[in-house]
Amino acid sequence: MTDRRLARRPLVEVLAAAVSGGVRWVVLREKDLPRAERLALAAELRAILGDVGGTLVVAGPDPLGGDAVHLPAAGPYPPPRVGLVGRSCHDRAELGRLTTEDYVTLSPVHPSSTKPGYGPPLHPRGLAELTKVSPVPVLALGGIETPDQVHACVQAGARGVAVLGAVMRADDPTETATTLTRAFAAAAAAPQPPTATTRGAT
Repeated sequence: MTDRRLARRPLVEVLAAAVSGGVRWVVLREKDLPRAERLALAAELRAILGDVGGTLVVAGPDPLGGDAVHLPAAGPYPPPRVGLVGRSCHDRAELGRLTTEDYVTLSPVHPSSTKPGYGPPLHPRGLAELTKVSPVPVLALGGIETPDQVHACVQAGARGVAVLGAVMRADDPTETATTLTRAFAAAAAAPQPPTATTRGAT
């Protein structure tokens, strides 16, 4: 039998390395785990993020004892009342269903090796079009692996960039996270094109 705690240890180690590289938000998925094990994993991740003032966001309506959740486009509506709520969106219609969410992810920006065939990709132009009509801040997601891609997302109006494969597959997650977070900081510090006024900035 496989010990789930040992099986997930590399995940915790990779995320700890990413946090060392500047990552400050982590989204916990692992939806196949029983709630008790997922709760224990959430506690481990909160301990890692707590040292740097980071935020653990739990995918799904159950915050697992915390105060941040990220919901799918399909629901639930209205979102639960917790401290921070995000939602996955992919098009204008889904943005139009938002109610009290604090932020959204827009995806996929690029073809994603984590979710092959998922799309079609927005590319920076499509991301910019949706960012302009989003009522809340946007995090760009999907196939973002290079500093140039990070910069393009920020130029398109994204207030943050979410990555998965680039860090999880990296030989050195700390180095990769450092490279991408520095790219984001540089892009965010540069003059940006005007975007629509948003509510609920985080």
